[in-house]
Amino acid sequence: MSVREAFNLHHGQLCISAITLMELVYGAEKSSSPERNLAVVEGFAARLELLPYDSAAAAHTGMIRAELARAGTPIGPYDQMIAGHARSLGLVVITNNQREFQRVEGLRVEDWVSQ
Repeated sequence: MSVREAFNLHHGQLCISAITLMELVYGAEKSSSPERNLAVVEGFAARLELLPYDSAAAAHTGMIRAELARAGTPIGPYDQMIAGHARSLGLVVITNNQREFQRVEGLRVEDWVSQ
């Protein structure tokens, strides 16, 4: 199944973290075609429920950061925030960056690219 097919199959069940949206906007802004890419990001995000980053997400992020530091297997700060946000809500992270997110205990991760 393609990413587009999986996306359409789960229509109405998908959401996006405010942190993920920030990363997408950043990528579009620094690209060679920011206006075009921002329009793509806006169109994509409009199809999803936007989840604000709240105190529960922050608490989970702090726990994850400490857990990974103790294990000597840190991940990037924004990936920590996305993982904390998802774990605080019991949600699945859809990513092709499984190498980082699989380090987070109690986080469910799916890769729709390599399915």
